[in-house]
Amino acid sequence: MKSFGNVLIIGDSYSTFKGFNPDGYAYWYPQCESKPPKTDVEKVSETWWHQLISETESNLILNESYSGSTVCSTERESIPGTHFNLRADRMISNGFFKKNRIDTIFIFGGTNDSWIDSPIGDIKYDQITEDDIKMILPAFSALISKLKAASPNSRIIPLINCDIKNAVADGFEEICRHYELTYIKFETIDKLFGHPNRKGMKQIKDAVKNIL
Repeated sequence: MKSFGNVLIIGDSYSTFKGFNPDGYAYWYPQCESKPPKTDVEKVSETWWHQLISETESNLILNESYSGSTVCSTERESIPGTHFNLRADRMISNGFFKKNRIDTIFIFGGTNDSWIDSPIGDIKYDQITEDDIKMILPAFSALISKLKAASPNSRIIPLINCDIKNAVADGFEEICRHYELTYIKFETIDKLFGHPNRKGMKQIKDAVKNIL
């Protein structure tokens, strides 16, 4: 069977599940803490990523997903210091990519950036500053660039949500083309309260699995 090999996921709530992300990370599935369940996803085996790993005989090395997190550094005030670039920087500085052979990196974000109206900015591919990282598109480009440098043999596969601002989705797509990445731009995902339900999780998994 074809496999994605050793997998790293960098994501937000869509890829969380209680007990399956780094300690202390906020999660959304199976439910938000102190809140009633809002989707029918009750088991980790129902998440898109767990189904994918199981059905392709891949090996999940780390699910680096934090509920509510943004790609850029314009974040939710309630969870500062959780954005994708900062977490990638931390993995790099901690030697994660030197200690682990990663074959595939899935990036699934941008939803919270859209929801909280983070500035979109213009696409940049070099000389990206900390001020640029405050904006979605240059932050996404910076994230791809630093992951490619840190793990040059990894296949990077961004997943682009269907319910984000058109300018963000189109910008992500253009950046993926620039870096010659395989990516998925979803037209629809079945959801409840803005988050994939069982049907939506299967839709995501099927689309990603079809890459093989």
